[in-house]
Amino acid sequence: MALIEIRNLSKTFGSVKAVDGVDLDINPGEFITLLGPSGSGKTTVLRMIAGFEDPDSGSIKLNGEEITHLPPYDRDVNTVFQDYALFPHMDVITNIEYGLRVKKVPKDERREKANAALAQVRLSGYESRKPSQLSGGQRQRVALARALVNRPSVLLLDEPLGALDLKLRQQMQIELKELQREVGITFIFVTHDQEEALTMSDRIAVFDKGKIQQLDKPAAIYERPMNEFVAGFVGVSNLISGEAAEKLLGKKGTYTVRPEKIRIDNQGARGTIREVEYLGPSTRFLVDLDAGVQLVVLQQNLEQSAIDVESLRGTKVALAWDKASEYKVG
Repeated sequence: MALIEIRNLSKTFGSVKAVDGVDLDINPGEFITLLGPSGSGKTTVLRMIAGFEDPDSGSIKLNGEEITHLPPYDRDVNTVFQDYALFPHMDVITNIEYGLRVKKVPKDERREKANAALAQVRLSGYESRKPSQLSGGQRQRVALARALVNRPSVLLLDEPLGALDLKLRQQMQIELKELQREVGITFIFVTHDQEEALTMSDRIAVFDKGKIQQLDKPAAIYERPMNEFVAGFVGVSNLISGEAAEKLLGKKGTYTVRPEKIRIDNQGARGTIREVEYLGPSTRFLVDLDAGVQLVVLQQNLEQSAIDVESLRGTKVALAWDKASEYKVG
C-alpha cells in the first residue's frame, strides 16, 4: 500500500489554478522529487501535504488515514525549508531538541535523540554553536537533524539546497541521498533544478500548469519523455518535427535526440557550426543544419583544447546519431 495517496487534488489562488486534479501515490522509503518551473504547482502540492495550504477539492491520505484538513502539527510529517528556519538565539542542540520539547519529551531522552540526530548529519561537536557561527551547508544539516529527530513518516524538503553555492550543493545532494537511505524515511523533495532531480530521485513527478506531465524513474524521464514540455524541461533536448523530421529521419511526427547522442562525423546531416561553448570537460556546439533545424551537440573534450574547438566556429560539418537515439514524443 502507498504511504501517501493523493487523489484529484486541486487548489486555486484567485484566477490561477495552481494545482489541477493531481493524483499521486508515494511509496514507503521512497525519494520522490516534484520537479517543475516556477508556478507549476509543485510547491503548492508539498504545502498541502504539510498542511500549510488547504485544498479546494481532493484528498490526501497518510498510512491509509485521511489527513486532508488536519493542522500541520497533527500530521506525521516534517518540513525542511530553503531558509532553514533555525532559531538564531538558540544553539545547535537546542534547535534540534525544540520539537521534542514541544511534545514534552523528557530532557534526558530528548538530549539523547538530538545527539543521535546530530551524529547522523555528521555534526557531532557543534552542539553549542549558534546558527550564525555555521556555514550554509552546516545550517542545512542542523535543519535536517531537527526534522529527522522526531522520526516522521515523511520528510518534506522545499528547495532545501537552493541557497548553497554549486560545489556545496553538489556535495549536499550526495549526502542527502545517503542520509535518506540510512534513515529509511520517505523524502518528498521539491526543486526546479533538473540535474538535482535526476541525481537524487527514485522517481520524478514533472509538473507544469498544475498537472503532473510525467511520473517515472529518472532514466525514463530523460530518455523517454512523454511530451514536448518534459523533453524540453528535463535536460537539453533537440526536437525535430515537420519537414525536418521527414528529411533527416524519414518519418513524420516530433522526435527528440539528446545532444550527447549526436557526434560530429564525416557523413550524416550537413550543416554549419554557428556557436561553440567550451565547458572544460566537454564542448557544446550549436549547429544550423541544411534541413532547416538547429541542433545542440555535446562532445567530450578527450583530446581537444579550448583553442582547438573555438576554431571550429563557422565551419561546415556533418552530424550523425544512431536510430535508437530518436525518441518520438507526444
